[in-house]
Amino acid sequence: MVDYKGLMFDTNLLDILCCPVTRASLKLADDSCLQSLNRAIDAGTLKNAAGETVSEKMEEALVSADGKRAYPVREGIPVLLSDEAILLPVGA
Repeated sequence: MVDYKGLMFDTNLLDILCCPVTRASLKLADDSCLQSLNRAIDAGTLKNAAGETVSEKMEEALVSADGKRAYPVREGIPVLLSDEAILLPVGA
């Protein structure tokens, strides 16, 4: 198990989770990705795949192996819904 920002993630769980769109594997977002997401949230410019503005800061997220989608983790639970995905890179 890996302690990441105070929440416990079972690395075996990451081994079985996948992107619901591409079926690619997922990894924990690094600090620079989270900072970029949170800057866009602060600016009010971050939207999810459904076009809804994201207003809740992210402490954790999962990123697809191809680096094109990020999924929020809320209260330790990954939200793996295609409409909740954030297309990366942010601001591109």
